[in-house]
Amino acid sequence: MFRHRNDLPVEGVLPPFDGATTWLNSQPLAPVDLRSRVVLISFGTYTCINWIRSLPWIRAWADAYADHGLTVVGVQTPEFDFEGDLANVARAINEMDVRYPVAVDNDYALWQAFDNHYWPAVYFADAKGQIRHHHFGEGEYEQSEMVLQMLLREAGTEIEQGLMTIEPQGVEAAADWSSLGSPETYLGYGRAVGLASPEPVVPDDRQLYSAPAVLRRNHWSLSGDWRIGSVAVRLDQPDGSISYRFFARDLNLVMGPPATDTPVRFTVLLDGEPPGPAHGVDIDAHGNGTAE
Repeated sequence: MFRHRNDLPVEGVLPPFDGATTWLNSQPLAPVDLRSRVVLISFGTYTCINWIRSLPWIRAWADAYADHGLTVVGVQTPEFDFEGDLANVARAINEMDVRYPVAVDNDYALWQAFDNHYWPAVYFADAKGQIRHHHFGEGEYEQSEMVLQMLLREAGTEIEQGLMTIEPQGVEAAADWSSLGSPETYLGYGRAVGLASPEPVVPDDRQLYSAPAVLRRNHWSLSGDWRIGSVAVRLDQPDGSISYRFFARDLNLVMGPPATDTPVRFTVLLDGEPPGPAHGVDIDAHGNGTAE
């Protein structure tokens, strides 16, 4: 696969990046800055677990092939409003050790220029500024690296190294696809499914919710004084909880305090008990964590 240039037909022309809101890790990149360079464009948003799990390969390629003629450009297109906050983005990419240029795409200008619809998505442009390949979602990392090597060879670079072997750890570890039994779940009323609390939803206003005696798989409930908005739920009084019955190795929740200067402590229980060695990155073995 991808052994000959005919395997990679021209899909279009690399759009300029002049629609970016701002740039991180770099001055704004113009076509002249990318002339004669192979370019990998990586669309993502920093709370997207699918993009996070693809990041080890993007980082590794950016480091390994930079001196061979590759430029990696990240495009941060927010799914949620808070992901457009520049301070949040800057902190996230620093914590994730993203050192390549990142175009912040708050106005969706680059998303539209590429006619993109997915997080993550990668586009591969040759040294002539032509898009030659793309991939949507996770996976196919070997094929993607083969594309990079082929485009670099087309540009006149000798590539002798083999394909990389990467073993991501922690939150970046690949999903347990063979046994994964729970989907991505949204809590806001705009896209929510599976809410099992018996009380009627009061959109954008406070309501006391309760948990049912039994939760079915892939259903969730609220307990306490909550406000269900279009994209998120907000706890208006202490001591509320979210319950979710899932079937997977990992569970990830996008959450944060109502104000950046007000950390909120929380506790996670697994089947009613502290998670112990099964705890994740943001909590300890007792299930305690702080959102800040």
